[in-house]
Amino acid sequence: MVFGRSIRARMTIATVVVFGAIVFAWVVAILLTYPARARADLIDQADDASRHLTMLISRQQFTGPIPPRKGVFVMQVVDREGRVVAANEGLTGRPPLTRARPTGGYSRVQDRVCLPDGCLIVVGMSHPDSVYGPVVAYAALREPFLLRSPFLPLLLSGSAAVMVALLGWGAWYGTGLVLAPVERIRWGLERISAQDLRRRVDVPHTGDEVAQLAATVNDTLARLEDAVERNRRFVSDASHELRSPITALMVRLEAGMENPDAADWQAAFDDAQRLSDIVHDLLLMARLDEGVETEKEQLDLGVLVEEEVARRPSRLPLTMDVEPGVFVRGSRLRLCRVLTNLLSNADRYGDSRVWVSVRGQGDQAVVEVLDDGPGIPVEMRERVFERFTRLDQTRSRDAGGSGLGLPIARDIARAHGGTLEVGDGGPKTRMILRLPRD
Repeated sequence: MVFGRSIRARMTIATVVVFGAIVFAWVVAILLTYPARARADLIDQADDASRHLTMLISRQQFTGPIPPRKGVFVMQVVDREGRVVAANEGLTGRPPLTRARPTGGYSRVQDRVCLPDGCLIVVGMSHPDSVYGPVVAYAALREPFLLRSPFLPLLLSGSAAVMVALLGWGAWYGTGLVLAPVERIRWGLERISAQDLRRRVDVPHTGDEVAQLAATVNDTLARLEDAVERNRRFVSDASHELRSPITALMVRLEAGMENPDAADWQAAFDDAQRLSDIVHDLLLMARLDEGVETEKEQLDLGVLVEEEVARRPSRLPLTMDVEPGVFVRGSRLRLCRVLTNLLSNADRYGDSRVWVSVRGQGDQAVVEVLDDGPGIPVEMRERVFERFTRLDQTRSRDAGGSGLGLPIARDIARAHGGTLEVGDGGPKTRMILRLPRD
């Protein structure tokens, strides 16, 4: 849980710090701009009402209260002696709102008046030719409580603190919900050991990225289990394959020491040769598993097949059908190993003849090796590519194979971007090698 809590705490702290900075900047911006903008809006509204009142008294006298103007309910008309000659309802009989008068040639005056029941923003416009004579038309609006009270900074600061606290709690709770499945995946992986790879992590039913992560982890564990199991079988099979020639070699050597005979020494040499071949195959397979790259060159596949056929002795007659100019890019040594294996198997298991063809097929080069032996059952066509697999019950002539030839050949084909498979040859065995053309 330490891992999950550490990430959870860091994410929460980072979220609170970032959002706290944003909220703090927002509060400062409001405190710096809101009062000025709010007062400016009040002044504009009062100015509009004062101008309208000035227009009205240019042509008429009020016989009653001044009607309100767009939410402005505080208006007075004051003559030059300071008498209120007209007012709105509620201000009748009350003194002027302010003693401020336009001076210096200006026709407009602005003031802020505080009364026991609140403060007013007052705007006055002078009118020298009204129906009342020279007067000043005043319009006023009450300041909101927040503009004249320290409560606004406290309210904004308190609201910001609450928002940051709620966000911190939400971040802590949310990251906990997100990381809980990740923590279960980590805990599930912690229980898995090399001795027991059958365990799997729980996949949450959320359908999100965490569920995909858990599914990917399980797929990886399945591949790892398969690889470890294959490695265990490989080690077991390799030990078994090496034990037989080593035991036979020791018996031959003991017999040769007691009764030196050329036949015994030859048999011992054959056993040692077979042991060397198995070790060589194991080393090559290990390099293929590691993906060790070899130097590649452009090769004429038909010429390579012809050279390999001419180089190796054969038990059965061989028929070739080679298309010229079929080029591939690869390792000459390793591709020769594939061809040697296919030709040797066909020669070993065939009854009377072997057929070899090389042709181009689109962007692929295709080599087919066909023999008329007992064939490979359909259900066994993939098993022959498993390591140390020999079909002795159907291919009884197999006397010295290690069961590594076809797996190595397929690995080499795949390393060259190609495939090797058992094709449909009826009662015959058809091995098909496909490589990318160069």
